[in-house]
Amino acid sequence: MSEDLKPSGDITTKLLNNNNKIMAKIIAKQNCIIGGLNFAKEAFKYSDKKTIFKIKIKDGKKVKKGKIVAVVFGKATAILKSERVALNFLSLVSGVATITKKFVDKTKGKSCKICCTRKTIPNLRSLQKYGVKLGGGLNHRFNLSDEILIKDNHIAIEKDIRGLVERAIKNKKGKKITVEVDSLNQLRKIIDLKFDRILFDNMSLKNLKKGVLLANKLYATEASGGITLKNVRRVASTGVKRISVGHITHSAPAVNFNLEI
Repeated sequence: MSEDLKPSGDITTKLLNNNNKIMAKIIAKQNCIIGGLNFAKEAFKYSDKKTIFKIKIKDGKKVKKGKIVAVVFGKATAILKSERVALNFLSLVSGVATITKKFVDKTKGKSCKICCTRKTIPNLRSLQKYGVKLGGGLNHRFNLSDEILIKDNHIAIEKDIRGLVERAIKNKKGKKITVEVDSLNQLRKIIDLKFDRILFDNMSLKNLKKGVLLANKLYATEASGGITLKNVRRVASTGVKRISVGHITHSAPAVNFNLEI
């Protein structure tokens, strides 16, 4: 809210002579999975603690275009100050939840989970990962301390995937270890070592199937890279247990909401 109100507050709303209490409705302008209502509520409370925010539907529910998702009661100036910030929260979280649900629905019937990544907007990661959960997805690690994830650039710098994994095993201190591979040859170099998950990155479906067969009894499996709504079901059909999709956070289309007085 502070970025909207510095340095002089809402100079347009100050022109209003009428600051009586009003009722406003927040309306979904498209079909979506709703998310972020409590964040919207706090945005209105920021301007005036006496503002009443009545939630009409729970986060995570399907909403049809035209549905009233919340009703706001309070002073006109306070509601107008918070309007855009509140709607931005709803647009962001609902957008992430909605696109996540589309990916989840594409993999129905497969023993595979859709995961988000760290490809999130700075300082808004928790909100976006909350949206992923509302859409039926799983949260990947929140930060670099959550687990050891050996990626392609670590391997490129070290030039010894096996030695790097062995070092990780010795220094894991209770953390899980995931190793990213982009070829079956890399997998074969480490397949006798004890760690937690193999992440197959940008591999062809043919090689991904082979990799899953090699690794399934030894490690949890995950696929990433170039995952879209068009190909996610084919990727899930390889038998991989998780699919991580950056798109559901970094490119989720915002959902449109209106505040009507």
